[in-house]
Amino acid sequence: MTATPATEQPGPLWQPGPDRVASARLTRFHAWAAERHGAPAPAPEDPAGSYAALHDWSVADLDAFWTAVTQWFGVRFTRPYETVLADRAMPGATWFPGATLNYAEHALRTADDPARAHEPALVHVTENHQDAAGPAEAAPREVSWAELRRQVGSLSARLRDLGVRPGDRVSGYLPNVPEAVVALLATAAVGAVWTSCAPDFGARSVLDRFQQVEPVVLFAVDGYRYGGKEHDRTGTVAELRRELPTLRAVVHVPLLGAPAPDGALEWAAVTSADTAPVYEQVPFDHPLWVLYSSGTTGLPKAIVQSQGGILVEHLKQLGLHCDLGPGDRFFWYTSTGWMMWNFLVSGLLTGTTVITYDGSPGHRGTDAQWRIAERTGATFYGTSAAYVMACRKAGVHPGRDRDLSALRCVATTGSPLPPDGFRWLHEEAGAGLWIASVSGGTDVCSCFAGAVPTLPVHIGELQAPCLGTDLQAWDPNGEPLTDEVGELIVTNPMPSMPVRFWNDADGSRYRDSYFDMFPGAWRHGDWITLTSRGSVIIHGRSDSTLNRQGVRMGSADIYEAVERLPEIRESLVIGVEEPDGGYWMPLFVHLAEGATLDDALRDRVKHVIRDQLSPRHVPDEIIEIPGVPHTLTGKRLEVPVKRLLQGTPLEKAVNPGSVDDVGLLREYEALARRRASSPR
Repeated sequence: MTATPATEQPGPLWQPGPDRVASARLTRFHAWAAERHGAPAPAPEDPAGSYAALHDWSVADLDAFWTAVTQWFGVRFTRPYETVLADRAMPGATWFPGATLNYAEHALRTADDPARAHEPALVHVTENHQDAAGPAEAAPREVSWAELRRQVGSLSARLRDLGVRPGDRVSGYLPNVPEAVVALLATAAVGAVWTSCAPDFGARSVLDRFQQVEPVVLFAVDGYRYGGKEHDRTGTVAELRRELPTLRAVVHVPLLGAPAPDGALEWAAVTSADTAPVYEQVPFDHPLWVLYSSGTTGLPKAIVQSQGGILVEHLKQLGLHCDLGPGDRFFWYTSTGWMMWNFLVSGLLTGTTVITYDGSPGHRGTDAQWRIAERTGATFYGTSAAYVMACRKAGVHPGRDRDLSALRCVATTGSPLPPDGFRWLHEEAGAGLWIASVSGGTDVCSCFAGAVPTLPVHIGELQAPCLGTDLQAWDPNGEPLTDEVGELIVTNPMPSMPVRFWNDADGSRYRDSYFDMFPGAWRHGDWITLTSRGSVIIHGRSDSTLNRQGVRMGSADIYEAVERLPEIRESLVIGVEEPDGGYWMPLFVHLAEGATLDDALRDRVKHVIRDQLSPRHVPDEIIEIPGVPHTLTGKRLEVPVKRLLQGTPLEKAVNPGSVDDVGLLREYEALARRRASSPR
């Protein structure tokens, strides 16, 4: 499978003007790093060449680059480091050995500035806040920097009183609310290890995660609101308390107003003291939090990332690539069960006001997220590619109907943003908006490629690989490719790569996850193209590759073509190797309301795929389904569905607790049985 050479692509969709390039923090960092740390001199007349040179330096001289990042952002090492990178092996790279610091201290530094202490650190929005003409009590809730620090000080002191010590695990069963931010920062302040799940996760899904890490404290809500309805979670919390024997304390967060269960502490009580935080100074590689893989085919991987690694990686990503700083307002639609929540909270590191939202992404209309951006004055708004495409299909006009004058960037992730998504954002959200499609992963809690404020945006492409990330596309022999599809490979260590997996004493599960195919190089499991102009195209997961007659195809390309049709709400394409050597490639379609899968629609689907991709991409069958199954973080379940279609029993093909609707998977299981019993 090859990509269209960059030279044949049309011109950029968006280009930053000279003033925007000059004012970008990345531009100022580049000039400073050239003066102080040996970076190549910037070329203001050639932003693309200038960034490419800076990127080449950042991966060729990791020591100089990461030293520059820590100095530029004023990272406070309470004990100095011996060297930047003592061991460059992957896995096993050792960053800033000897250094001590604290993530929470950096997240709350703005509170030390008297001029900014009473500005909002957090702006919280719920479903009830979305109507700007609503009652005064529905106004978004602001938490100042000073108040955030006070609550973190009070809670961290209480955690110490409860015996929580560095390395202990503290868990949150919380939605995206300010209390979750306070709990994370208080946990980090004492050197404990944070881990969280969203309250829409059922008890089994939560226990699959929390039982691995054995938390000593649980912060839990009584329920949550979603789609205009209240969802009680008191029974689930009671089950978590029974099944987590290591808990020493439970803190009750009364989101719905229920009284605290017996033996639980009240949130108001543990955050009421007027106490300055005490920040435990921990080694650079000390665990900050545990994130989890989707866990679709077994227990989720418990991914441990470090205080120092996340601190410096997120300063780089948010402060340079996203161009965030004081005066910005940062909103990303997410839940505490997705790494983007952790990324969102790290906006505090740059002195940015973080906007938290608890509720449905489409409450009171598909344009809900745009209303939040308008209401809060967001300057940087992140969402999913799926949401953008839903807005396009629903005929939403945010630029026409909303005041988005404060907004300068819309970012997307979760899946590749199709070309039509780029066009729709440009036409309907604003021609002056910077569109930043980004790609990374829970595994690094950051981006491999995406936002660069000084570069143009081309339709269907991520702007460039990120600084400090030697991103390559490799063929099966480990040879780098340009303008051709290959495996997403990172050839140098990144500070936020996992320090380990929990309960993986010999590191074998960690090695097998990323380094089995190409030892010493990180294989992420995505198909990508690095174009000759330096941009990046994401084609979908390589572990669910479509392979016809030896030609590899990306499922994302088919979704982009098919879901342009108004009759197709969502689709799922699977390539199944059959025992007799055959290959079956069905396309499953979830139809829009009122649509019918007749011969005419089947022909249109085949025509659009053949016309926009190739005859090889046309599926063998088109099958209607009641819905596409996803992980709890919204990703299509391609691999488990493939296993079901190959005859694997459901209980072995997928972890039911990791799926948004297990009932949908039974459709594929039944189809596999019918195919197995019918002559072919």
